Order: sequence, then structure tokens, then C-alpha cells
Amino acid sequence: MSEPTRPEPQQEPRPQEGPRTPEESAPQPSRRALFGMLGGGAAGLAVGAAAGAVANSALAASGPLGSGTAGASRGVVPFEGAHQAGIVTPAQDRLHFASFEMLHSSGRDELISLLRDWTAAARELTAGRDIGSGAVDGPLLAPPDDTGEAQGLSASNLTLTFGLGRELFADRSLRGGGTEADPFGLRERMPASFAPLPSFAFDLLDPATTGGDLCVQACADDPQVAVHAIRNLSRIAMGRARIVWSQLGFGRTSSTSQSQETPRNLFGFKDGTANVKAEETKALAQHVWVADGPEWIRGGSYLVARKIAMTIESWDRTTLQEQERVIGRTKGEGGPLSGGGEFTEPDFARTRTSGGTAIDIAAHVRLAHPTKNHGIRLLRRGYNYVDGNNPLGQLGAGLFFISYQSDPSAFVTVQRALKTDALNEYIRHVGSGLWAVPRGVGAGEFVGQALFD
Repeated sequence: MSEPTRPEPQQEPRPQEGPRTPEESAPQPSRRALFGMLGGGAAGLAVGAAAGAVANSALAASGPLGSGTAGASRGVVPFEGAHQAGIVTPAQDRLHFASFEMLHSSGRDELISLLRDWTAAARELTAGRDIGSGAVDGPLLAPPDDTGEAQGLSASNLTLTFGLGRELFADRSLRGGGTEADPFGLRERMPASFAPLPSFAFDLLDPATTGGDLCVQACADDPQVAVHAIRNLSRIAMGRARIVWSQLGFGRTSSTSQSQETPRNLFGFKDGTANVKAEETKALAQHVWVADGPEWIRGGSYLVARKIAMTIESWDRTTLQEQERVIGRTKGEGGPLSGGGEFTEPDFARTRTSGGTAIDIAAHVRLAHPTKNHGIRLLRRGYNYVDGNNPLGQLGAGLFFISYQSDPSAFVTVQRALKTDALNEYIRHVGSGLWAVPRGVGAGEFVGQALFD
């Protein structure tokens, strides 16, 4: 296949956008940032009446989503709302994602007590408060209720999003052989759409970073705030569940609000240009929020996480022309190779005078586009990661992909469409997970309470 060049027609002017001010998306700086120490990088869907809570009630009193007023201006995203926070919330810059498994000695009662305790802690953590008596005000002869490393820091727009793995609804294998039938008594409440993800072409999944009974997604503008949250939730889980794998992320790779600029991934390309945004109420109701099935999942969503390793060294030795052919967009402005600016819809029929389509048939933007996938759109909320390097001097870097969708089959459809993606030469899927995300939490409720009622 000959390598296409950039399209010969002149580029169309980029559509005019409304003015964006830093105050629209920038969080209140933490005390740490004010003192010039290590700061967090601040690169920063229900229908009808529930639409007013489209941003998890975080901005109910603040006007337009992502405007940065009211609670958001104080760096606080309300934990309670119609939907869990951390989905359509304007994506923060830092991530600590953790997967947990229930201990074999734990059953239904322990699962419920854990979710109750996690919810109580989440209310405090997301408000920027210590857990319990805090890190220094409790009894001297007892461990503190809070680990203390976030003292003096603001809430930093921390959101905590909780997911339930399919394993909770299935039989459990016992050590030494045998199985325990439906240990949590949840099988009859499993949604029909909650099917396990199939194997995909080119998967090289590591069991050590795949699956889990429970997941917690902590996002914040300060990395220490996110890590502090996962550390305390893991400590609270002791004796009932244990953390089995986690992932730190930096530099969001998608925008979830129109107030945010499009970020870049570690390949240097703008990512998430056509992502579902918090302001798109109808699109959220269609593509992100669950509208049917058991009551506990209605208004919730499904979270897919994929750890995607990038062969950075191979990519960095690839010509700019080839990089743009693989992606289907220009590396600078991010416009489609068919012409126009970043937000111009790709014209997949446009051809070059030298022959062939302007956007290659194997380009990522073509294969992932909704018009090629029955109109499916995913709400993506991924992050870059770097896990050190290997003895050969190669970076252990990539994308920690996170998407929310109303049905896991939507992700399956899109991922299968990427089988012939030219990008597959430069990436490897090494971790994976699927969790059901219950609807939001009301006053006095705990996460997933309706599942047990």
C-alpha cells in the first residue's frame, strides 16, 4: 500500500469557537501550589428532570457545566447526585485507579459493610476533609483514622467512582478445589447486558493487571490527593477485600466538557476530539447512562479499562507522514487529513489526485468513527502513564484507556472494528477490566445500595 500524502485541497478554516477563559476550567489552586511546592497539574447522562444533574449535581448551583463556580470553584465536586461523580465531571489531570478482590472469607455482609464504609469515607475525602478523627487528633495509642499525607491540601476536585465486577454475581472458586455458589447472593440481579468482554485480536493481557471484583477510579488535580484516597480506601478494606492491581495516570487524554481544550497522548496527537461531552444531554442518555435492566443500574453505566502499552521507540523513529497516515489527522492542529480544522468532520470519501482516499482505509480515525460503528459513541476518560523503563532503555509507557457506555457491547463493537487499525503496529493491550457502575448516591445512601434492597 502506498503511503498517502497530506490532502492536496486547501484546508477549510477551523470553526470559530466561543471564548474560553482560564476560570472556566481551572480549579482553585491547592495550598501546596500556592506555596510553590509540588502541585497537581491542572490542565486543567437520566432524561427530563434528571438532566439537571448531568454533572453529578456538581454544578447544580453554578450555571454552565465546567464553569468553575460555586462548589467547583472551591475544588469540591459533590459526591452525591443522580449519577456517580467522575464520569461526566470535567476530567481532572491525575488518576489513581485500583482494582480489588473480595477475600475468600468475605460474603454478602462483608461486601455491604465495605460499601457502606467506603461511601462514608468518600463523602469526607471528596469534601477535602480527614476521615474520622483525622491524622493527628485521635488517641495517641491507636492508629489514626486518616493516613495524613493530604493534610493542608485542598479537595483538588477529587472524584471517587465505584464499580462492581461481574465476579460478584458468579460462583467463586475455592482454594483447594470446589466452588461456592453465588457467595454474595447477587446472581438474580445481574443485568443481562453484563457479559464478559471477549478476547480481541492482538490482546496480550497480563492476569496481574486484568479484572477484579471491585474498582475505584480516583481522579483529582493533585496526584497526592488521588493517591491518598486510594490508600485510605485500601486500608479501610483490610480484612474484607484487598487491592490486586492499580495504575497511576497523568495528563488526561480526553476532554469531558466543552470548556476543556483537547489534550494530547504520548504519541503527540490530540486525543478525544469527538468525545461525548457533559453538555450533550441527549447523547449521554443514549450512549452512556443505562436506561433499562435492574433498578440499581439504571442511571449508572459500564466502565471498561484497558492498559495499552505503546512501543514508543518504534513510533519515535517513524516519519511524520506515516504517523499522520496511521492516525488520520494532522499532528499539529489535529484536523482530519481530508481537510479542515480539528473539529471538522472527516470526509472519508475524499480522494487525492494522486489516487487513494485522503484518510487511509486503515487509519484509526476512520475505523473508530461512529459512522463506521452503527453510530456508537463512547465517553472516554483515559490517562497517560509511564511505569519506568526496562533494562534495554525502553519506556514502559502508554495509555490507560477508560470508557463509559450504556452497554458493554458498544465497546466490543468498536474494539472489533479496530482489528485492521494501522495503530496496532505500535500498541499492545496488556490489561483489561469491566465493571458495572451503579447509579448515583442519595443522602443517607451507600454506593450500590439498591442492589441489596
